[in-house]
Amino acid sequence: MKGTTFYLYLFLLLGLSSAAFAQQREEEEDNYTREFVWGINKNTNGGYIGGINAKFTRRLQGETFRSLGIEIANVKHPEEARVTSIYGGGYIMGKSNYLYSVRFSYGLERLLFRKAPQQGVQVSMLASAGPTLGIIAPYYIEYGTGGLVTSEQYDPANSYHTQNYIHGSGRPLEGITESSFTAGLHIRSGLSFEFGTFKSNVSGLEIGLMLEAFPSEVVLLPRSENRSIFPSAYVTLFHGSRR
Repeated sequence: MKGTTFYLYLFLLLGLSSAAFAQQREEEEDNYTREFVWGINKNTNGGYIGGINAKFTRRLQGETFRSLGIEIANVKHPEEARVTSIYGGGYIMGKSNYLYSVRFSYGLERLLFRKAPQQGVQVSMLASAGPTLGIIAPYYIEYGTGGLVTSEQYDPANSYHTQNYIHGSGRPLEGITESSFTAGLHIRSGLSFEFGTFKSNVSGLEIGLMLEAFPSEVVLLPRSENRSIFPSAYVTLFHGSRR
């Protein structure tokens, strides 16, 4: 009987110690104060890759976090269509300018559902806003006349800038030094789903809606209706670290 009581106390002691250790481990895994992530963005105003971003997050108190972020994205006109010229090259018909948005964001995040240690999904709600630097870069095409191929910004008024003469688009970033600038604002809200299984690593996706506005129309396709306000839905795959 005494032996049985001894083993019962021993089993109880081990069980309590194991529970305390597990609780301490869970608290340690959740007790992070800083986080840095980078991501690749896909949105309804972009191409296959809409942009890239980076974000630094710091815990304010409890389940609330503050974030500072930067994002660089290529904003497209909804009517853009890539075609193949009769010479075999590809170009975007009627496009005269690119719009690159450099977004600086300040945001707040609220933890909604905490994941169990090394398993499950952590869900956060977020909102951010900030200024946008819009870079309007000329879109170059290559066209041929009399055996000579010339590269210049697409101009709908130029009689040679038609399907019969255009060979294809210009070189990447050609004409970037001729860019003009505009300033705007953006605001977004979304949900973040984290799937990381290790304390120091962060992996997951963010989905949400964003609205970006500039003071005047940004002319991307001269012969189409252009806009100054760009709403979009987005998905961002992110990865990073925390401590």
